[in-house]
Amino acid sequence: MSYSPSQPSPAAPLSRATLVIGLYSAMAIVGLLIAAGRGNPDLYRVAEGPSWGLLGGPAIGAGIALTIVALTRVATRKFQWAKDLHRSFRDLLGPLTLREIVILAAASSIGEELLFRGALMPWLGVWAQGAIFALLHIGPGKRFLPWTASALALGVGFGALAAWTGNLGGPIAAHFMINFLNMRYIVKTPVTAV
Repeated sequence: MSYSPSQPSPAAPLSRATLVIGLYSAMAIVGLLIAAGRGNPDLYRVAEGPSWGLLGGPAIGAGIALTIVALTRVATRKFQWAKDLHRSFRDLLGPLTLREIVILAAASSIGEELLFRGALMPWLGVWAQGAIFALLHIGPGKRFLPWTASALALGVGFGALAAWTGNLGGPIAAHFMINFLNMRYIVKTPVTAV
């Protein structure tokens, strides 16, 4: 059957990038609705913290991210559970272009930080939002439990960083760098080299 301009075009499947942007945009919108319902729709500013300037919080977040990424590289070389997790994520993610990695890292860091640290943390506290964040990171099977545990630690850590700096600049920067560098490493590094 051939396509004719008089007929509607068949619907193209949504790209992975479109789905990712849609999912994390929905998270940000839910966060905005929660914050607006609490009477403070400013998701970025979470507390009256010290003035770190425009780049102070993100610089602190970047330093934290580089430390965490270095620790994941060490774990991947030394521990079987980390090798298995790397292999599982490599299979799950499949091939990704650099553009897709950037989109996934940016969308997840912004959407999740706005929802969890921006909207839920001022309402529920650092530990409760971190626990909910960890529940969102439960993977298929026991091999993903270290990922869930690290999500709990990072959720609480990002919450503490947001409370300390008074805004989401540091947590967004840290979240983006961790996701970007780890996804790039997972996609580029074959299982046999791990």
